[in-house]
Amino acid sequence: MDNYVIGVDFGTDSVRAVMVNARDGKTLSIAVYHYPRWKKGEFCNPSINQYRQHPKDHIEGLTHCLKTVVRESGIPKEQIKGICVDTTGSSPLPVDESGESLAFSQAHAEDPDAMMILWKDHTSIKEADEINQLARSWGGEDFTKYEGGIYSSEWFWAKILHTIRSNSSIKENAYSWVEHCDYITALLTGEKHPLKMKRSRCAAGHKAMWHEKWAGLPDKAFLEKLDPYLADLKDKLYTATYTSDQPAGTLCEEWANLTGLNENTVVAVGTFDAHAGAVGGEITEKSLVKVMGTSTCDIMVASYDALDNNLVKGICGQVDGSVLPGTIGLEAGQSGFGDVLAWFKNLIQGAVEGLIEQSHTIDQGVRKTLLQELEVSLLASLSAKAELLPVTEKDPIALDWINGRRTPDANQQLKGAVMGMSMGTDAGAVFKSLVESICFGSKRIVERFSEEGVTIDTVIGLGGVAKKSSFVMQTMADVLNMPIKVASSDQAPALGAAMYAAVSSGIYPDLQSAISAMGNGFDKVYQPRESLVPVYQKLYKKYLDFGEFVESQTQEV
Repeated sequence: MDNYVIGVDFGTDSVRAVMVNARDGKTLSIAVYHYPRWKKGEFCNPSINQYRQHPKDHIEGLTHCLKTVVRESGIPKEQIKGICVDTTGSSPLPVDESGESLAFSQAHAEDPDAMMILWKDHTSIKEADEINQLARSWGGEDFTKYEGGIYSSEWFWAKILHTIRSNSSIKENAYSWVEHCDYITALLTGEKHPLKMKRSRCAAGHKAMWHEKWAGLPDKAFLEKLDPYLADLKDKLYTATYTSDQPAGTLCEEWANLTGLNENTVVAVGTFDAHAGAVGGEITEKSLVKVMGTSTCDIMVASYDALDNNLVKGICGQVDGSVLPGTIGLEAGQSGFGDVLAWFKNLIQGAVEGLIEQSHTIDQGVRKTLLQELEVSLLASLSAKAELLPVTEKDPIALDWINGRRTPDANQQLKGAVMGMSMGTDAGAVFKSLVESICFGSKRIVERFSEEGVTIDTVIGLGGVAKKSSFVMQTMADVLNMPIKVASSDQAPALGAAMYAAVSSGIYPDLQSAISAMGNGFDKVYQPRESLVPVYQKLYKKYLDFGEFVESQTQEV
């Protein structure tokens, strides 16, 4: 009999699960659940970059997706051998001593600080700056050096420090803090106590300054200089971490009954979505896997010999085994990618929607239809108009920093900007400049890896943008002056999670064997257009100069 595994992928807006045949990687069933509270904007305040999610959204979505893929696949539960969960990150949440989210307590039911602090939440810029300054000045180990040398407000310690300073009730009632991927995995296994759950190497190494060199998390003496709370918290976190080819446990009775699965089903250690996506995209040495969604994560792996203990500056960490056990995982990325384009779409759409909703000349049915058409077609219309425009050295230049800059050299205080507009610049031209800006941001990441001695021979694209926007992908190939392969799987992170599940449950001896058997291959290659490459090189130089100017002004504020 064939064996089957489930990959569960928690994204920013929704969660999806896939049931996969471990023999050949074929997907039998898929389920998607959009977070209802998140969609309403609950617990969020974009004006201060506050983005929070209620764990109810995640638990309800997990329940729906697991039940659906099991039922619709028709596979007997005895043949379903493993599950692995990937999530966004760093997305920590405060928990009590039993490992339950404080969001479920009556006292914190409506408290945004009790919710999961989403990766894109940038309320802790000040605290991240403090961490960076202390790491360079305190006279001991620089605990940021395996994080690219710059700690980000998107990450674990900065978010906790900001929260406990601004909310005394959370400080008093949070026994520990847990990354999203560890929390969901603990729910499935039933081992929810913060000191007993198996913590993700990926999350700990890339976001919490965990490293083998200092036997775990940063020294208490360092943490105490930030806040004594953090030094005490260290005792309620973890020392050991685990890669996602290892089992966290088996499915607990509660979740077996909820989903129709077997209690013998192995639950793998959790991971982050981009790292699972790199596995689903069949990552190899010298390949750069770009996971393109609301943001990007750019993932590479390097052998110990090739990296030779070199520290790659300005990225989001280099961690042993975080992607492929037996190699060093390297992570970079952009804080805004699809989000940059969605921002511009919403800017236009919001104004038009207001006029349609207030119109007295159309009835309610027509109004509803128009609003639906606008939601579905506006982004495609902007892309079509932008794609028809010529590429010239005099085109407007935009910066992709609307949500700050993640890599290279994290700086979440930076803002987006556009220059070179005239009375003849229309919406299509601005949209084109934004598409080019996210491609220029990607090129800067490629250059940083190259500058640090990390060779890139192949670029692989996956995720919603890679699958849906030929305009973005062709522009990316032109700007990078490199071919880009697009992974065939529509759900590469979930497929990668399923590969981890296949190894942790013993179907395959190692991850490379699982990738070889279960990989879905590639369905398209974008080649750079030779005539546009030199033009984009000149526009890219303008992008760098413009960015340098904007950054200098930001630093003066």
